[in-house]
Amino acid sequence: MIKARVTVTLKNGVLDPQGKAIGHALDGLGFSGVGLVRQGKVFDIELETSDRAAAEAELKAMSEKLLANTVIEDFSVEVI
Repeated sequence: MIKARVTVTLKNGVLDPQGKAIGHALDGLGFSGVGLVRQGKVFDIELETSDRAAAEAELKAMSEKLLANTVIEDFSVEVI
């Protein structure tokens, strides 16, 4: 079995209203000095295979087809 983590983040230049709201909330809670906040998504996935290369290719395909909107989001795949 292979465990992996796919991290999806907004591309640079894409507006992030949720990140901005989180930044304002942190400031309101007294966490001063917080700069830019960007939000994203993390997916922990287990694949029933021992072939690392095949797993990475399948995870990339999953990310491109479903997990990330590749028009506005980037993703990274990390096999643990």
